[in-house]
Amino acid sequence: MEAILVNFFDLEVAQRYLPDILSGVVVTLELAVLVVVSGLVLGLLLAVIRAFQIRPINFVLVLFVDVFRAVPPLVIMILAYFALPYAGVQFSGFVAAWLSLMLVLAAFAEEIYWAGILSVNKGQWEAARSTGLTFFDTLVHVVLLQAVRMTIPPLTNRTIAITKNTALASVVAVQEILSQAGAAQAFAANTTPLTMASIAYLLIFLPLVVLSRWVETRFAWKR
Repeated sequence: MEAILVNFFDLEVAQRYLPDILSGVVVTLELAVLVVVSGLVLGLLLAVIRAFQIRPINFVLVLFVDVFRAVPPLVIMILAYFALPYAGVQFSGFVAAWLSLMLVLAAFAEEIYWAGILSVNKGQWEAARSTGLTFFDTLVHVVLLQAVRMTIPPLTNRTIAITKNTALASVVAVQEILSQAGAAQAFAANTTPLTMASIAYLLIFLPLVVLSRWVETRFAWKR
């Protein structure tokens, strides 16, 4: 028991490296917010474009979605940070991580939104169009309002799962929680910073899980 306390819960080490961990928390939160907002907005935009059923565009959209759903986020992040400079495109680690996770979330979100759009009864389309609404007005004011509400449960779960991948940003030199904890562990020769990182992730993502459960209940269709 004493060995566990010394190696994982050393208060002196925790106090010394607390500012570094808190700095990593700020970076992680900034990255997570950017990924969630931009990924969900892009996914919705792609689903709306797909609804117009323009074959060449839809082919590209489906290809994009399939590729970014199939390739692990870490691989995309590494390619964005280490490979693109050889093509003359260079991103900072933060931007590479943000773009990678945003595109992955957008790909999953597009499929979820699209499934929601398809689940709306065809009669809703026909009834709206019969009143004189255009296709776009029907999509935005009638179909999407129902589709988005139905997609909230799978969308919140997928968003949290992908957002947790912010920990992968340490691979591309982003000073987020795990990166700061790893450096602190190396300097201190003690695993207490990793314990601190685990607690930080728990404090960030546990409220998100609780919030997502409330959102699912709040916006679920009444049975």
